[in-house]
Amino acid sequence: MKLITKKNKYIKFILKICLVILIAYIIPKIAAFYIIWGVLDFSRNKQFSVEVINRYFFGNGLLTWALSPFNLLIYLITSKNKGIYELKDLPKACQNEIKFLVKTFEKQNIIEKLKDKVGPKKRGMIFFKWYGKNNDNFINIKEFSKDFEYIKTIGVSIFNQQQSTSTHFGPLRVTLRVLYNFTPIENNDVFIMVNKHKHLWHDDPFFIFDDTLMHKSVNHSDQVRYCMFVDILRPCVFPKLMNFIIKSLRFMLSRINGIFYKNWDFI
Repeated sequence: MKLITKKNKYIKFILKICLVILIAYIIPKIAAFYIIWGVLDFSRNKQFSVEVINRYFFGNGLLTWALSPFNLLIYLITSKNKGIYELKDLPKACQNEIKFLVKTFEKQNIIEKLKDKVGPKKRGMIFFKWYGKNNDNFINIKEFSKDFEYIKTIGVSIFNQQQSTSTHFGPLRVTLRVLYNFTPIENNDVFIMVNKHKHLWHDDPFFIFDDTLMHKSVNHSDQVRYCMFVDILRPCVFPKLMNFIIKSLRFMLSRINGIFYKNWDFI
């Protein structure tokens, strides 16, 4: 049975490749443009298996591929992309803003306020700020409503027991993702995987990365996992330009931002 399933996957993959070749034949210039940019962007993941290629070009990475010209051009105005960062790699002012968020979350005891809201939900999300715009919700934290220099999105992601995401790619490269686990437990089955790097939350509650890289979050434990979910301005040469891009994206995506979190329940 497994052999048949694997064979079917390869057949579907070959058919998709044939479709790309057909499109390239019909509209060669546009197809060549996107194939070149897509291959350049995909190569950052440093994994070239059939499964990974299939995910990026034909699966949940399709939007990332579509935006690959924009994302790669962002490199022209940003600092060197490390892929995975430590807190000390960020500008001092950015570090201070992130530490302020952690202290505020702990001071306000937000996790306790969220516990009754999770219920049977597989994965929950609450936003206090999204791409610079403040969000109204049942928890009013005035400290989060101020304008930050680096922080653009503030939220909490919640994984119920025995839950995980599929392997996926974030669509936009204008920000970096900062996660902070409020409930780290001594369990090697609670982690985030970025490419081949596996980060165990009990080793370090902080994890900062370029979320357009292939990644997967896992909570194979009997406890609920709560993570501070923050997007920060990517360190860049022209911060005013990057802020303008972020505001423009917020305006364009505000009505359809649900497509980025379609597998989450909003709290």
